[in-house]
Amino acid sequence: MKFQILSAASIVASAAAAPSLVARQNGTIPDGTPFNLVSIRSGSNLQYASFSAVRGGLALNAPEQGADCVDGEQNYATFSLSQGELLLYTPGDVQQKLYTDRSGMGQGVLQYSTQPGGYLPGRNSETKGWQLDQYGDLTFDGASLLACPSSIAGASSVWISTGAASPGGNSNCTGIAARATVATEPVACTYSFTPLSNSTTA
Repeated sequence: MKFQILSAASIVASAAAAPSLVARQNGTIPDGTPFNLVSIRSGSNLQYASFSAVRGGLALNAPEQGADCVDGEQNYATFSLSQGELLLYTPGDVQQKLYTDRSGMGQGVLQYSTQPGGYLPGRNSETKGWQLDQYGDLTFDGASLLACPSSIAGASSVWISTGAASPGGNSNCTGIAARATVATEPVACTYSFTPLSNSTTA
């Protein structure tokens, strides 16, 4: 899918609410380097929306993350890559890792596991396959991402594109590009998740 490239003036004007400048990178971001993500979808409210991590999944335009951060509340997520896996930028005693299920049952659902204390990926889940291209756009095994209307008011949940017309029963899903920019002042957070012991969101 092609996305319109806006003028430099439009990019600067629209980037005010994003965590950092969203112009295309020139070269990849190395493994272990913290970065933020924004969505690219011209002509919609998804354009330059920051990725946040909420209740075990990724969201766009979420009103708040509810993350426990070392330097105050952050309303966007910070990530890093490690050997094809996508990790949330967390304190040293916590690991939160993205996984997807592209089977007929999962249809590209995108969630994150939490250790210690949270659920692990299921049988059909995949964690490896993430890649940033030379422009800073993120894909999984060559597949782009989708944004689907969420139960969180005004927000969209993020899925991996598998070709399913209505993944997870969601309608009106929209293809997006996920653009990474280096986080110059990354803040470690533990993002909200469901503990193994009960069904209460941490």
